[in-house]
Amino acid sequence: MIQNVVSVSLPVGENLTIKKKRITPLRGAKPDDKRISIVTGVHGDELEGQYVCWLVQKRINENIADLDGIVDIYPAMNPLGIDSITRGIPGFDLDMNRIFPGYSDGTMTEHIASEIISDIAGSSACIDIHASNIYLTEVPQVRINEISRDTLIPLAKHLNVDFIWVHASATVLESTLAYSLNEINVPTLVVEMGVGMRITKSYCEQLADGIFSLMAELGIWKGAVSEPRTPIISRDSKVNFINAAAAGLFVPSVKHWTKLKKDDPVGMIVNPLSGAVLDNILSPCDGILFTLREYPIVDEGSLIARILEDNKEAEQQ
Repeated sequence: MIQNVVSVSLPVGENLTIKKKRITPLRGAKPDDKRISIVTGVHGDELEGQYVCWLVQKRINENIADLDGIVDIYPAMNPLGIDSITRGIPGFDLDMNRIFPGYSDGTMTEHIASEIISDIAGSSACIDIHASNIYLTEVPQVRINEISRDTLIPLAKHLNVDFIWVHASATVLESTLAYSLNEINVPTLVVEMGVGMRITKSYCEQLADGIFSLMAELGIWKGAVSEPRTPIISRDSKVNFINAAAAGLFVPSVKHWTKLKKDDPVGMIVNPLSGAVLDNILSPCDGILFTLREYPIVDEGSLIARILEDNKEAEQQ
């Protein structure tokens, strides 16, 4: 069943409507059914989650007898952004993931945020799917703040991702959807994967398998599931950032999820006009490359890569 979550009038005589698809078991919904919410499209240029929503629905529809709970799918939280390929809410110059939990009697965007929170409230778990921007590619990962670490890591291990990144509580943005939902006891996992404005089919299929594993763990799915891969779990202090030392054209020499040794080549920055090599980029440590520059034009200081340092404090369980 397709339902309206919230609908508001726009100055141009149209409506901004956020919709969800609710899927219930063949037996019908019961008051005590567990419910999972799958959210994506908060940023309009992040499209990986759109395909995940389709994959999840396809598998449920083909095996509807195995559904034993409620699945709510929100494929386009920022429909105006998706329609215009804009990261934020067009016309407002506003990042939608900085306005939660909102306020029912506030401005239009505050009202929308409040209605979204109210609709997801009560879920047994929420998966908030993001992609990277057009500049970077990310391996499938779950990002968790330390405040919710004990609750979220056991759930994140079911999502079939490669990496669980635990952020220090000082870096947590309290105005995000995930933070606001965790504050009202809806365990919410933020997934980052792929690249902006694209669909990486293998990553989407990997995450879809993980969602069904989590649904089985929650008692929402009775069908067969794949054994989730074992993620590496680490903290902010063990993530090394590589930034461009010069402006130019970045040419990578490695691929994602590559194990590197200290001083291994990551790529180079070249000047197409002069023919000069401006910088040979080397790994600052032993570790695994989990973020890599996708868009080749860089300015001085542009993020090139993130490397998870190989150390005993990184957990692999």
